[in-house]
Amino acid sequence: MTTRDPMVQVTWTDPVTGKRGYVVVHSLVSGLATGGTRMRAGCTQSEVADLARGMDLKTAAFNLPVGGAKGGIDCDPKDPEARGVLERFCRAMRPWFDDHWVTAEDLGVPQHLIDDVFASIGLDQSYHAAITRAPDPQRTLQRVHAGLHTPVPGGLALGDVVGGYGVAQACLGVASAWGWAEHETGVAIQGVGTMGGGAAWYLHEAGVPIVAVADAAGTLHDPDGLDIPLLLELRDCYGEIDRDRVPSRVRRLPREAITSIAADILVPAAISYAITERNADDVAAKVVVEAANAATTPDAEAHLTARDIPVIPDFIANAGAAAWAWWLLLGEVGAEPADSFLRLRSEMQSRIGLLLADWDATRVSPRRTGVALAERNRAQRIEAEASGEATLAIP
Repeated sequence: MTTRDPMVQVTWTDPVTGKRGYVVVHSLVSGLATGGTRMRAGCTQSEVADLARGMDLKTAAFNLPVGGAKGGIDCDPKDPEARGVLERFCRAMRPWFDDHWVTAEDLGVPQHLIDDVFASIGLDQSYHAAITRAPDPQRTLQRVHAGLHTPVPGGLALGDVVGGYGVAQACLGVASAWGWAEHETGVAIQGVGTMGGGAAWYLHEAGVPIVAVADAAGTLHDPDGLDIPLLLELRDCYGEIDRDRVPSRVRRLPREAITSIAADILVPAAISYAITERNADDVAAKVVVEAANAATTPDAEAHLTARDIPVIPDFIANAGAAAWAWWLLLGEVGAEPADSFLRLRSEMQSRIGLLLADWDATRVSPRRTGVALAERNRAQRIEAEASGEATLAIP
């Protein structure tokens, strides 16, 4: 499953700005694939292909009835032209959105923006391709909207925080598997956007000290634990913290210092390829939990494994939002946040326990164990669909 070529690779050129966009569909299951659409300066087709492959693993590892895809646009999301570029990209990709590709937020593209763009091109929501398969699409759409926009404690919407909650549960799963007390488990997080900020919030709620966070302006460090609610309140719309209001006791370090902070868990949650051969020696944590897609290059991961530092792969650690979205589509969870959190906590921690049990017993990397799990799940689903025992039913 991981070595085969993608089914479809599309390169698009914006007729107005000349900027490039890419779609890679790695696999279709029941005629559908899922994966977000990102926007960043320097985005490449090979990056999008890596991410689509990761989505294929993610959906299989959580036994979801859908394949993996990804979209990416080489454009700075702060560019005044960015909204128009995204809308023209979505118009061009509408045949895929109509029938096969369920997309969502990703780096540089928040969910409210992708939904606004879908509305502007005449589609109700970015889950359109799946919703239209329901017997009553309008009823399913209402259920999905209710789940996405249900408020959670703190005032944010469930759809905006569930991915970060899943990453927090991955970290808590590590602590549980290794018998660490939560209040003594220090975590460093690179990135405080939707994923990193959500993870920081829920880890803080669980009593886990966040000893460092990094954004585009640098790293903030307090070995006794940062005031996470305050720092999240100080973020702007790009996930950058207003330094003028950060307490004076907090050390201000360069952005790249986050990898060398003394912590039990390092969570790269901002960009792909954040840990490379160049900085793998700097990692001071006991375990890396990938909240960003493709956060660690293969060579860097091999180096960390040789140093006895396991990497919890992205297709497990950050799968919470994708898994939850499909549970919501399939009617397996509703608009009550407690039900969604309970399901995600159970499923995430069980997988983390499996990965670390193999690591502790044999030093097999968590990625290899996760890939094996995904391949078993996908093979069983393909066999069940071929025999007619499994069909995609969206209520």
